Amino acid sequence: MRLACDRYLDDLEHAGERGLRFDAVRAERAILFFELFLCHSKGEWAGRPFVPDPWEQFILANLFGWIRADGTRRFREAYIEIPKKNGKSTFCAGIGLEMLVADGEPGAEVYAFATTKDQAKIIHEEAVRMWEKSESLQRRVGKFRNNLHVRSSNSKFEPLSSDEGTNDGLNPSCGLGDELHRHPTNALWNLISMSGASRRQPLMIGITTAGTDRVSFCYQQHDYAEKILNRVLENDSFFVYISAMDLDENGSWRDHWQEPEQWERANPSYGRSVKVDKLEEEARQAKDQPTMLNDFLRFRLNVWTQGSNRALSPEKWRLCTGELLDGETPQQVLERWKRELVGCRCYAGLDAATVDDVASLVLYFPKADDNPHARVIPFFFCPAEAILERSKKARVPYDVWNEQGFITMTPGQVIDYKAIRQTFLDCNEQYQILETGFDRYEVSQLVTQLEEDDGLTMVRVGQGFVGISAATKEFLKMVVASEFWHGGNPVLTWMADNFVTRSDPAGLIKPDKEKAREKIDGIVAFIDAISRSIAQSLEDDDAPAVYRL
Repeated sequence: MRLACDRYLDDLEHAGERGLRFDAVRAERAILFFELFLCHSKGEWAGRPFVPDPWEQFILANLFGWIRADGTRRFREAYIEIPKKNGKSTFCAGIGLEMLVADGEPGAEVYAFATTKDQAKIIHEEAVRMWEKSESLQRRVGKFRNNLHVRSSNSKFEPLSSDEGTNDGLNPSCGLGDELHRHPTNALWNLISMSGASRRQPLMIGITTAGTDRVSFCYQQHDYAEKILNRVLENDSFFVYISAMDLDENGSWRDHWQEPEQWERANPSYGRSVKVDKLEEEARQAKDQPTMLNDFLRFRLNVWTQGSNRALSPEKWRLCTGELLDGETPQQVLERWKRELVGCRCYAGLDAATVDDVASLVLYFPKADDNPHARVIPFFFCPAEAILERSKKARVPYDVWNEQGFITMTPGQVIDYKAIRQTFLDCNEQYQILETGFDRYEVSQLVTQLEEDDGLTMVRVGQGFVGISAATKEFLKMVVASEFWHGGNPVLTWMADNFVTRSDPAGLIKPDKEKAREKIDGIVAFIDAISRSIAQSLEDDDAPAVYRL
């Protein structure tokens, strides 16, 4: 929530530079629609006007207040993740009714969709109950079975599910995806999203509680949304609101899930629709009955309860950006560092990944007399076809990073190792590469060329617990203590946000590519370089104390 607010406040200052502006009148109108036309239908507030809670007002103001230069809505997708009993289905039903009657879209088609018919009906039936309690809506909106409609504009609001067979012929102006964590794939989401491509300003909203499957479509949305809030990725058309308890720097909830302050942070309607005494009772049961703990964490505190958590805090990583000159971009930082570090000693790490994806070469410059700040300069390589494919399907901006000079595009379907070798040679002319750590046998030909033909010292770094644990721990310590600078490199930052580790019973750790949400190869290459730095420091009495074991 704090990051969502930071994004909003920052956009008020700077979004105009990107052709966006905030229209307070439109934002107020969206909020007033709820207050003037909608009533609660159940519970202690039944029959009372629907006055949105502050968190709901924040979402409405963002979704309807931000507009583009052409006057259409800025946000086309929204990911909203909150614990149960905060009224998310009721809120979503209200948005559906607003999109039906107040969006000014001729022939509006609003769909509340889910994987099953019963789930899809939850939002729609709540909208019907609101309609039944509003004389103003009944004068304008008709109802026939599972259909709410406005004849004057030929608009409709219906439930839709994937178990009802074909959904061809759709032209949605708004899709309301309920409980995304239950969607086994992205098929229904993509169907509705793509079907509305001809609309002026379509709006897709996914609203859910945390799930358990970190390989699911919902977690992909969650992960993408987090990256936007953490400024790892940019997407001006994607709105994010995630309300959950605070996790510690290791992504753990274990030490403070019983704290009432965390309950309040997780539940935006705490003390209203979410009753404090009910939470207290459920927390006691979860403490006494461990089998109930996961449900309490997921449904009440919005914690994803299975899978690996990120190993790095985005805030700690940002603190390692380093000193930037006024107005300096990451591209300009990279070029300046390349000039400043000419002649300096460094260690290299090479991770070739797979032949059809990103390869990483990282130069690590430890702190020294001629380099007062430890710095890292990464190089990334990717086949042209993989750049286009991943930019389109995975929503990772490889194409943008290529244009900005952070990724070198090689022709064809597989990585051109000649490009990596040439970069190595160019770097070796500019800097003193003492040793290079690498971790894959697949690059044996490249390694042989670099070693025998070009005279570079290449050392294979074992990727098992024993071989890589010391360097991995050193890397994590360096991040926490802000002991190096990365200059805000967006590709390395993205990989750092994906980074996860695995530990063994002896307390050794290593990078875990299998459990990582996305690519971490640049971080692994960095760790390989650190490994060679540690090994060298054991033999070098003149090495700075921080690099001695």
